[in-house]
Amino acid sequence: MNFTLLSSPLQGFTDFRFRNAQHKYFGGIDTYYAPYIRLNGKFKIKSSYERDLIPEHNIVPTVIPQVITSDADEFLFVVKYVQSLGYKELNWNLGCPYPMVAKSGMGSGLICDPAKIDHILKRAHEETDILVSMKMRMGYENSEEILDTFPILEKYPLKNVAIHARIGKQLYKGGVDLEAFQKCIDVAKHQLYYNGDITTVEGFKAMQERFPSISHFMLGRGLIADPFLPQMIKDDTTEYPKDRWQTFEMFHNEIYHQYDAALSGPTPIKMKMLGFWEYFSKSFSNPHKTYKKIKKATNPKKYQLAVKEIFKNEPN
Repeated sequence: MNFTLLSSPLQGFTDFRFRNAQHKYFGGIDTYYAPYIRLNGKFKIKSSYERDLIPEHNIVPTVIPQVITSDADEFLFVVKYVQSLGYKELNWNLGCPYPMVAKSGMGSGLICDPAKIDHILKRAHEETDILVSMKMRMGYENSEEILDTFPILEKYPLKNVAIHARIGKQLYKGGVDLEAFQKCIDVAKHQLYYNGDITTVEGFKAMQERFPSISHFMLGRGLIADPFLPQMIKDDTTEYPKDRWQTFEMFHNEIYHQYDAALSGPTPIKMKMLGFWEYFSKSFSNPHKTYKKIKKATNPKKYQLAVKEIFKNEPN
């Protein structure tokens, strides 16, 4: 069966620098979602969002911008902005699980309000010609919340509904709820995409078998932890390439130098890379020891030495 692999947006991780480098060194992703644009009531696009979405900054097959909002005017403002850059689709984030976002009625905190979802989608479809797609969780408090939104979503020609099979309150803890996802398949009229805990080739195959009607699969944290994963899924192999660690090191060095140039001072780059190594370390033979080495590197020089040592000592 043919399938499509998509990179799920992760705030602070999957910007254009990561996307370009992942595509260049590993490949396998058909479509990348950009992390969400958030206006916070100010009708102004932050320069970091601008940099991320400028078409010439993105040398990957397809990028889809995303918005997070619970306000129709904000939604329409972002539509105009992304259309001015040439984008034809805008993804709406109803998935973000973080309490500060959800408690303010955005992300997964908006799923329990079908009337507001209806209002925003109505205006988006009446006042613009953008193609709208959705990225959702099952709900914030419980997995039934999403089921109440389907009658609303059915009123609109949405491109697709991508569902992370957890509730917001879980954050990323606990397992995915495959029974609840199946309930969505049973009632949804739109095309559904699956998202959640695809971290190995075997895990991907298990999801494919479990949900034979699903042809689009999103990789989030699994892609950051193992950027080889999508191409290995496409090649149907569990064998890493012979130059695995050299490739990973080149990829690491490329994003490190780009972030170092973009961020000011040693602390921001250290925090940025520490975030990445929380995921990267999972690919190494001793994740805890690997992460600890990075954490102990107190300045850029020590950091680079630690990285060299980590890659050199990894068995092929």
